[in-house]
Amino acid sequence: MSSQELDNLVRIGKLKREAPARAEFDGLVDSAKKRLADSRNEGLSPESRFDLAYNAAHAFALAALRQNGYRSEDRYIVFQALVHTVEIEPVVSRVLARCHNERNLAEYQGRTEVDERLLSELIDCATKLETAVARLTPPPAAK
Repeated sequence: MSSQELDNLVRIGKLKREAPARAEFDGLVDSAKKRLADSRNEGLSPESRFDLAYNAAHAFALAALRQNGYRSEDRYIVFQALVHTVEIEPVVSRVLARCHNERNLAEYQGRTEVDERLLSELIDCATKLETAVARLTPPPAAK
């Protein structure tokens, strides 16, 4: 992974440098796994499944960012940084950017329609993130 691009985001205030913490990393991964599993439950509404899968993807992406020693409060930046924090296809970031826009429409404008194809792509991308994050070396535990 190249930290030069991430350090450029630090310089412009989009990311902060912060030592990774094992407990935070483990908590994010655990939360993401549970949400991703729940998002596959076809008995739930598409809106709930989308929300669960989106938040699972965000937690996996944030775990990867934190493992690399960075933090951001901006969900979009967390997704955009993926190409620098894990080995993942660039298409995953593009799908997550679309999902971020859909999530914002739902959160801030009350839009509730969920495109089933996009939901399927989101779950697939979150699954790819799960695999990529599992290959990372977790931060050391606190002493």
